[in-house]
Amino acid sequence: MRLLAKCPQCRHEMELALEDADKRKRCLRCGRLFQVPQPEHLQKALAMLNQARAKVYVDEKGNLYG
Repeated sequence: MRLLAKCPQCRHEMELALEDADKRKRCLRCGRLFQVPQPEHLQKALAMLNQARAKVYVDEKGNLYG
């Protein structure tokens, strides 16, 4: 199984291995380090987005989804 990650700075999409979950990765385009979430956290974030019915959701830690 593969993960599709998008850099929070330049929006470059990267295909990562499942082993990259919950690790910091460097964007291949701009070089920014970002945290790849665990798959379990992605399901929670999607559920919150559906409840919020908004284009952007900010969780209790200040992370943006959407």
